[in-house]
Amino acid sequence: MRWQIVISFLCCSLLVAVISWIKTHKQKLRTSTDYFLGGRSLGFIVVGGSLFLTNISANQFIGENESVYINNMSVMAWGMTSIFAMLIVSEFFLPIYLRIGAITTPDFLAVRFDSATKKIVSVIFLASYIISLIPAVLYGGAVAFEGMFHIQEMLRISYWETIWFLVIAIGVVGGLYSLLGGLKAISISDTVLGLGLLIGGLLLPYYGFKYLGHGNVHEGLNVVLSSKLSHLNSIGSKDDAVPLSTLFTGMLLINLYYWGMEQYIMQQVLASKNLAEGQKGIALACFYKLISPLLLNVPGLIAVHIYANLNNTASVFPTLAGDVLPPLFTGLIAALVFGAALSTFSAGINSVGTLFIMNLYKPWAEAKGKNSSEKQLLRVGKRFQFAVILIGILIAPFIIFSSGGFYTYIQKVSSFFSVPVFTILIVGFTTKKVPPIAAKVGALFFIIAYSITQFVVDTGIHYLHMVAILFVVTVLLMLLMGKLWPMPVPYNRTMQPAGTVDLKPWKHRYIFGIILIVLMVLTFVVFSPVGLAK
Repeated sequence: MRWQIVISFLCCSLLVAVISWIKTHKQKLRTSTDYFLGGRSLGFIVVGGSLFLTNISANQFIGENESVYINNMSVMAWGMTSIFAMLIVSEFFLPIYLRIGAITTPDFLAVRFDSATKKIVSVIFLASYIISLIPAVLYGGAVAFEGMFHIQEMLRISYWETIWFLVIAIGVVGGLYSLLGGLKAISISDTVLGLGLLIGGLLLPYYGFKYLGHGNVHEGLNVVLSSKLSHLNSIGSKDDAVPLSTLFTGMLLINLYYWGMEQYIMQQVLASKNLAEGQKGIALACFYKLISPLLLNVPGLIAVHIYANLNNTASVFPTLAGDVLPPLFTGLIAALVFGAALSTFSAGINSVGTLFIMNLYKPWAEAKGKNSSEKQLLRVGKRFQFAVILIGILIAPFIIFSSGGFYTYIQKVSSFFSVPVFTILIVGFTTKKVPPIAAKVGALFFIIAYSITQFVVDTGIHYLHMVAILFVVTVLLMLLMGKLWPMPVPYNRTMQPAGTVDLKPWKHRYIFGIILIVLMVLTFVVFSPVGLAK
């Protein structure tokens, strides 16, 4: 039975790899733009698929279902409210980046403030990816695979040794994929996997309800809808993982940062053919977000009724998939989880190379009069990416010792890096005279203050509220410095476009935006005390 799962998994994974190879094997990765941005040639279907799959990694499969199992559907808010954030990014942030011909999101900071600010933020990004993103993706993938394939039993080794084995395996495969294929190969495979997620999003809940209802899907659905109703509630209380009030404070800030400023996310959109294709791609990713609870949250709901007590709550999703699905479909889900893990991992590694080469190494090499040819840039970039992969593999297994749940670990750690960058960029977007020194002081102040509130002083305030409070204080500090020491020459928002891509916007964006917002709100209503949780 287990070998059927393995064969199914290998066939599905191989199919994705073959399609990606067919679509990309003729491309020549001669320049950094070819390698890091796919030659700016991506259409909206590829942009939307890659944007969604880069976001959806094994971390979400593991972490969100775990949170539903422990708490309730309130964790769904991370994905649902991101739709609002993505539409803001589509309308306001993306045109700014494309106007200046940005390769990385910190490129805007060099235009708005100075090159030093760009370098500082690039270092913050790199630290975030090395400490948080890459290790978390590897660990989440390892936990998912152990739950579905029971590698520990097959190899007769300890759980700790199993996590190490799987982290190394995913790191090696993902590293090869990123280093050899570049962004376009990642994006093509993401598009195929996006279609697979639509299928998997229907299969797992269907078989989960069928298993719960002893062969009757309707009976299984009735069990979920008639007992333990508190788990159906997406309106989080102050004691839940995601209180409702945080949707309008720290969560909004983190989502705006994530979708509009996070390099490994925005890199997918910056590679679009033009502004209209980028905006359509974001809308497509929003649609994917609407249906993602079928795989990210509903399995956790079903697991609440099947497993009374799980020693390792992070294993909720893989355990359920392994128990309720036929071997063929278990292999498919495993391939989707593996592909999602590889997608986020590869995108992170690609962005690490982009940030290091374009924002740090290339300026340094040119200043020192060293070789900065395209061939040399690609060579150094790949070496740096390889080093980051090794560091990520060494850190990842130790996440097992984190407390408060895997998903909470990810969000708390990422907040150290995300909100200070968001603060600098948002002040840069909305003001003309705030000086470069304010950006540097603001970033340093936020990181120190947030560290104190999380590790030194117990404020009793939810970390997402604390993020919002420190954001406001940091913005006020930067505005004060802008008032006292304004830039002698204000920033010009109407500068001539770089001419990299066509900046004509998508004419139907407002209609689709309204539809997406209405559907987002209805989803919250359905999973609330006035809906299914009453």
